[in-house]
Amino acid sequence: MARLDQLREGFQRTWTSISEGWSRLTDAAGQAITRFTPGRHESGEGNRDLARRNVGWGLLPVEVFDQGERIEVRLEAPGLDRDDIEVEVIDDQLRIAGEKRIEREHRDGDYHVAECAYGRFARLIPLPAPVKADSARARYRNGVLDVTLEKSDGHRRRRIEVQSR
Repeated sequence: MARLDQLREGFQRTWTSISEGWSRLTDAAGQAITRFTPGRHESGEGNRDLARRNVGWGLLPVEVFDQGERIEVRLEAPGLDRDDIEVEVIDDQLRIAGEKRIEREHRDGDYHVAECAYGRFARLIPLPAPVKADSARARYRNGVLDVTLEKSDGHRRRRIEVQSR
């Protein structure tokens, strides 16, 4: 009976650890977990095998910085071509979409590990203030997309110095 209690206690500790870890992950990166849907460019015999094993979900982490007169957004999206990324401002949100293509074609062998997501994705990122969409600039380099957005005139932050009498 003691052995069964030990097993039950071990299982309970493991389950608690998994559920706490999952809760922390979704709290910290829940918005970064992004669904990838089948893309238009998945063709070729070797690519069909990889497309079939596609996990369908990937992590696209983002950081949003308020720099006073502008907002800077960084999105980690490795494995894309610059031409496969779409960036647009919709109201007070930044929409980043694109397609991560299956580029490599394998003629021999089978996949044993396939953890990368392929296909089309889209992320809506809430912005902390209204921005001037016409002045937005985007740059993609080394798998990182940087977007700079100028704040609207009425929503810029200004520090006010406190005077002493």
